[in-house]
Amino acid sequence: MARRKTNRKKADETLVDIVEVKDQAQGFIEKNQRMVFGLGIALILLLGGYLFYQNLYKGPREKEAMEQMFKAQEQFERDSFALALTNPGGGYVGFLDIIDSYGGTKAANLANYYAGVSYLNLGQFEAALDYMKSFSPDGKVGPVMKFGVLGDIQSELNQMDDAMSNYKKAINAGDNEVLAAYYLKKLGMLYEKNGNTADAKSSYERVKSDFPDSPYATDIDKYITRVAGE
Repeated sequence: MARRKTNRKKADETLVDIVEVKDQAQGFIEKNQRMVFGLGIALILLLGGYLFYQNLYKGPREKEAMEQMFKAQEQFERDSFALALTNPGGGYVGFLDIIDSYGGTKAANLANYYAGVSYLNLGQFEAALDYMKSFSPDGKVGPVMKFGVLGDIQSELNQMDDAMSNYKKAINAGDNEVLAAYYLKKLGMLYEKNGNTADAKSSYERVKSDFPDSPYATDIDKYITRVAGE
């Protein structure tokens, strides 16, 4: 009989605990319903803002930027670098305006690369360096191209250690054999220009051994011969 009373007491205590917890939870929600409601609204607005940004702002803006840039790319391919930068014609804007007007888009990022190469070809090496450093590459080819062009710019600025470092990065950045051979040969030529014939010879020999099928290996023997006797 005593055991039955004890079990009933425990059951009653458990029921009381459950009721108290329920009441406390309900009391918390009632007391803090404005905060809970506010958090819910904030999450809805945040999600809505993100979807608006992606679908109604970023997407159309990206498309517009790419459409605006095609004329500048056309002038770039014609080696009309000054026109490509500022006035490609036909009512379209140049690379510099794409960068200024469409910041944060893929088009503006790509325009940094085009601007860097354009300024390099125009002999304005400091500007070329600034724009190329602003370019954020992706994929397998993009990093190779960035490091390679940085090496070209820095060699023009007589920043030889930086140029060599970036050529090495270009060689190792991707798995494109043609580009790797190209920049390996350029690295050898830079070594040779600076009187480092041993490293120049090593670079040329790597072109021959590692990339024998690349177009840059066809005449590499004359480069090897030229530095071998020095």
